[in-house]
Amino acid sequence: MKLTTTLLATSAITLAGTAAFADAHMADTMTIVSWGGAYSASQQGAYHDPYAANTGITIVNDESSGEAVAKLRAMSEAGNITWDLVDVEAADAIRLCDEGLAIEIDHDEMLAPAADGTSASEDFGDSIISDCFIPQIVFSTTVGYRTDMVGETPPTDICAIFDTTTYPGKRALAKKPLANVEWALLCDGVAKDDIYEVLATPEGQDQAFAKLDTIKDDVIWWSAGAETPQLLADGEVVMGSTFNGRLFSAIAEQNQPIGMLWDAQMLDFDGWIVPAGLSDERLARVKDYLFFATDTQRLADQAKYISYGPARASSAPLVGDHGTLGIPMAEHMPTDPANSENVFVTNYEFWADYRDDLDAKFQAWLAN
Repeated sequence: MKLTTTLLATSAITLAGTAAFADAHMADTMTIVSWGGAYSASQQGAYHDPYAANTGITIVNDESSGEAVAKLRAMSEAGNITWDLVDVEAADAIRLCDEGLAIEIDHDEMLAPAADGTSASEDFGDSIISDCFIPQIVFSTTVGYRTDMVGETPPTDICAIFDTTTYPGKRALAKKPLANVEWALLCDGVAKDDIYEVLATPEGQDQAFAKLDTIKDDVIWWSAGAETPQLLADGEVVMGSTFNGRLFSAIAEQNQPIGMLWDAQMLDFDGWIVPAGLSDERLARVKDYLFFATDTQRLADQAKYISYGPARASSAPLVGDHGTLGIPMAEHMPTDPANSENVFVTNYEFWADYRDDLDAKFQAWLAN
């Protein structure tokens, strides 16, 4: 009965949200930028399809989130913003906000309260890491491995990435420094609490790259999160990093012979930013969509399709079973106690400050 009451109250808020900006003329199409694959599919099911059904709007999906900072910089310089809403990781949201490429948000004005009246800003809490950031999920970057290629002792430690003797074969790692350099230092003996202090120094960066040198010839570098599950499914790599939801999809939905390594998973936030420079009509549409798509029930609904934890506190108790498989989803979340015994919380403020420099250094290292 309590759950039913909560759902009814949330539905009432959602319906109110649909009309929240109805007095303004709104654009009839909206381009939403995200990450593609299983993640975009989860947004489609939880947000885009029901919103389009309610409003008749056409939503165009773009899968360029991995290049969001560079592309928004170029659009701003050209004076031609073609995106309406962009899904980014926390550190990139801070960078875009600091550069004036994303607008600041009044979370309590733009977003629905929880069903019990708790304000949006209180409900989202610490996940609001920037005045421009509208949180959606808690996710992690972690490692999957082929269960039939690791012998009798499947990996339990993140440093298996660097152990090519016990686990010979190719690895798949992201073509960016984030996660790779933290794991490299951790597996080179640096204490977890000291990682970012060390990584802020040229010597620490060199140490991380020296450790990565030890497996450089064994790595296939990926740019999109969907690549590692495919490489694992094809047997081209013995293990590889990607986002935990992509691995869940391969394991639970596709029945692939893949295991997931939760040790030292890199926890992070992901959410929306609204590009600066939208017309009044486009901005009104974006605000209307956001009010609808970020309420308590909608964020819980996304967890029906992918194993990412909703960023609202009020959404967590509403996470139920998978939309088609019928399996409980809570135990597949990166924040589940059984999965989070040794987490590594990404320092998004560090990455907001150092990302451009470390990206350049990483690409130069790859080219050598």
